[in-house]
Amino acid sequence: MNASGVVVEELNQYLTFILDGEEYGVPILTVRGIQGWEKTTPIPNSPNYVMGVINLRGEVVPIIDLRKRFDLEMISYGAHTVVIVVSIEQSNKQITVGLVVDAVSDVYDMNEEDMRKTPEFGAAVDSSFVKGLGLIEEKMVIILEIDRLVDWQIVSEKDLLASTLKITESDAGNVSAEAEAA
Repeated sequence: MNASGVVVEELNQYLTFILDGEEYGVPILTVRGIQGWEKTTPIPNSPNYVMGVINLRGEVVPIIDLRKRFDLEMISYGAHTVVIVVSIEQSNKQITVGLVVDAVSDVYDMNEEDMRKTPEFGAAVDSSFVKGLGLIEEKMVIILEIDRLVDWQIVSEKDLLASTLKITESDAGNVSAEAEAA
């Protein structure tokens, strides 16, 4: 509602892109740029969907392959493959990340009426980084929860859990060996 008492409908703009034939969207206000694919510098011990880092105007930017992140079939990077550079919020600070996608599609204005909630799929399907579904004419666009898409804290917790499990398993082996010796 504005100062004169008239209800003003809030529009949100989304940059959409193609990934494995489906159209996805991210809030346009998070997009810092779009550029062609370039070779990355790999980072050891990073998750498999982190391609590495690039130097973007003096800033080191991690590059995430969304096909790997979504467990989709890998394809060769082509002329339409692009990196969408976005700003995400992690631990109360802004982080720049590049998202490798098949191609950029369009920019759409969507209001609240155009959005649908993500259906419940149960525990077998992780839809935590899907904000909702945008209806645009006759098609649906998957709107991503970009801040959860690349949650470094979750990645660190998983790595910590995995290393804890390895330690626990090796301790269990030592305990059973000691029991047999006794």
